[in-house]
Amino acid sequence: MGYRSANFEYYKAFYYAARLGSLTLASEKLFVTQPAVSRIILLLEEELGCRLFIRTPHGVVLTPEGEALYAHIAPACESIFAGERRIGEMVNLEHGEIRIGASDMTLRFFLLEKLEGFKRSFPDIRIFITNAPTPTTVEQLRAGNIDFGIVSSPLDDTDGLEVRPVRTLRDIFIAGSRFSALSGRANPLSVLTENPCIFLEANTSTRKFIDRFLSENNAAVLPDFEISTSDLIVSFVERNMGIGTVVEDFAAESIAAGRIFRLETEISPPEREMCIITRRNVPLSKAAEALLEAAGSEKGVQP
Repeated sequence: MGYRSANFEYYKAFYYAARLGSLTLASEKLFVTQPAVSRIILLLEEELGCRLFIRTPHGVVLTPEGEALYAHIAPACESIFAGERRIGEMVNLEHGEIRIGASDMTLRFFLLEKLEGFKRSFPDIRIFITNAPTPTTVEQLRAGNIDFGIVSSPLDDTDGLEVRPVRTLRDIFIAGSRFSALSGRANPLSVLTENPCIFLEANTSTRKFIDRFLSENNAAVLPDFEISTSDLIVSFVERNMGIGTVVEDFAAESIAAGRIFRLETEISPPEREMCIITRRNVPLSKAAEALLEAAGSEKGVQP
């Protein structure tokens, strides 16, 4: 003999009545009247073809059939209720996870400040950060391994991505005391081909940007050093190992302290942008949405 599947609201009423031993207490839990719970229990008993409760002056007691049903219904209801609570906590930002991709630069000069304020407001949100250059961050986003990325332009392939610029970047050339003769004047770009240079490694958006800029201005440079981080470039420049190129933020402290100087050129690299990237038409978790809102970008728009 087959049985139709009863409405979950029937089983919820059954669960509370069985757990509390009272139709009245079950009605209070469900925010309905006691007669309404009685009717639901009767409908469930008709649906299943058996009595589930014995009514007593002190409440209700499960029949053997009711005990058998409760053994299965209770874990299912409690699991559903736990899921509802968890979702509620996530919606209210009491719990949740955010996975972010960011480079050293975007993390240090943009995201870190945003994270500091966000964690003060939502201390129980867990945040996982994948530190990688822009091309790798784009790959991680497309693969669904991160919720969003903070990257720097140029972005060669934005198909399927939402991109929102969040701040301007300025790339500069820097040099130490060994090159002081080049200070205080606008030098031709050929000065970079005539002296040792220190660039970021090739798999970064910054390196692609500088290479493209120099090539477009007939000053293709083969650097003497290729280094993984901009902080190290500044350190190498301070030791007079060559002329470096970094985003201005990295060199600001050393320039202010007089350890290095900004090497001016007749043609300067144009400004570029730091951007938030997300996958187009892929919804974000409430936690990720809240962090993006705190960062000044709710979803992202295609430029």
